[in-house]
Parts: sequence; C-alpha cells; structure tokens
Amino acid sequence: MDDPLLYGARAKKTEQDEQEGRDVVSTDTKEGKVALVTGAGSGIGRASAERLLQHGYRVVLAGRRQAPLDALAEAAAQRGEDALAVSCDVTDEASVAALFDAIRARYGRLDVLFNNAGRNAPPVDIDEISLDDWRSVVDTNLTGVFLCTRAAFGMMKTQSPRGGRIINNGSISAHAPRPWSIAYTATKHAITGLTKSVSLDGRRHDIVCGQIDIGNAATEMAARMARGVPQANGETAIEPLMDVGLVADAVLHMASLPLAANVQFMTIMASKMPFVGRG
Repeated sequence: MDDPLLYGARAKKTEQDEQEGRDVVSTDTKEGKVALVTGAGSGIGRASAERLLQHGYRVVLAGRRQAPLDALAEAAAQRGEDALAVSCDVTDEASVAALFDAIRARYGRLDVLFNNAGRNAPPVDIDEISLDDWRSVVDTNLTGVFLCTRAAFGMMKTQSPRGGRIINNGSISAHAPRPWSIAYTATKHAITGLTKSVSLDGRRHDIVCGQIDIGNAATEMAARMARGVPQANGETAIEPLMDVGLVADAVLHMASLPLAANVQFMTIMASKMPFVGRG
C-alpha cells in the first residue's frame, strides 16, 4: 500500500470524519482531478486551462464573458477533454456562489483553484485615481480572490477525499511596483498576505495554498511592454516578453504536486525584464 505521506500530510480522522465516512486526504493523481480557473477566457488563464486539460484535469472555465469560455470548452470537447464553461463575476458574492453550485452539481468536488482573474486601473498619479477605479481593482484582484478562496476552502475541507490546492496569481507587482500602479500593486501585495494565511489555516484540512508571481508573459494585457512602458527612472523602454505557455507549465507543476508538498511562492519572468533592481 502506498504511504499516505506521498499524497498528503498524514492527518488523524476526527469523530465527524468517521461519522460522515470522509477520508482525511485527497489522492494526487492528475487524471480526473477537477480544477477551476478564473479569468479563463484569455491570456494566462486560457493558457493554464488548456494545459491542465491536456494533462487530464477536468477544468471549470470561469470568466465574465461567456463566448470565449464556450469556445474553449467546445474545442476541449472535440479533443475528448472535459471542460465546463461558467460565466462568473468574481466580485459578486451571489455569482461566485452560483459558480460553486455548478461545480458541485457537475463534479461533486474541487481539487485545484487557480485565482487568476484580475484587472488594472488607469496609469495616473494617485490624486487622479477615482474611487470607482480604486474599488474596481480592489474588488476584482482582492475581494474576488477572497470570495473564490472562501468557497473553495469550504468545499475542499468537507469533500471526500478531503483537501485541495489553491494557487494565487500574485504578479511581480507583489514585490515591486511599476510607476502609476498604486491600486494594482496594493492588491497584489495583499494577495501575498492572503496566500500565507490560507496556507497556514488550511493545514489541518489538507488544503495547501501557493502563489505564482508572473512578469511579462506575452498576452494581450502585456502587449504594451513590447511598445515601451514607463520605467522607475522616468524613461520609457521596451521590455522583453516570455511565452505564456511557460507560465501554464509552471501552473501545471504547482497544481500537480502531492498535497505533502507545496510551492509556497514562485517567480517566473522574462529573464531580462527590469525586475531585479527595479527602482
């Protein structure tokens, strides 16, 4: 018999576990595992969802726009892969609840959550940012992550086998800001604290949480880097990009580890982008 430590931290069954017939740890074979990707309609989310599907995961595709999610799910079905497209506004509590109801109805469990949905505010000085723009970034990048994490945590700790993995998209801006990015940078720093808290609180439920900090993946959102963006010294410079598929590979690696191991923080970036020494 395989050692349970290969699959997750050994845990003692509680009386409630025994009464409800619940196993204490989830196995970690990729085949048939259920993953949820937010912001799955484009960019990093789409690339990561496709990579997970290619490796045998059943993937829930969540995003604001139904059409690109449906197109991705249909393409997956043609390849014999299992994807569920669900329109969801991560800033809305009822919308997130409906998303998790759909996951429960279709699959009955969740093994991996990739909190990827995010947005930015206009690049202006702090005194020029409207409260609406500030709240929009905070609601998406922080409150949205909280709502999805809260729902996933509740499902993972009560499902059988129990446990699961939560991966948060933190960004290079979780470490160092770009000019005129106060709302985005503040939320990404906050994600680091959220990641640490969930990682700690999840231990007794076999729920692990890690963060991937991404710099200059070649997506529509990062296309401006190739045209030139403001630098900390006041200049404008073109920055190198990396293939978004490399980010998807990294997410797959984090997702596929046994629950006994966790990538707490990973930084993946275009090698020559101005991060080390920024500012």
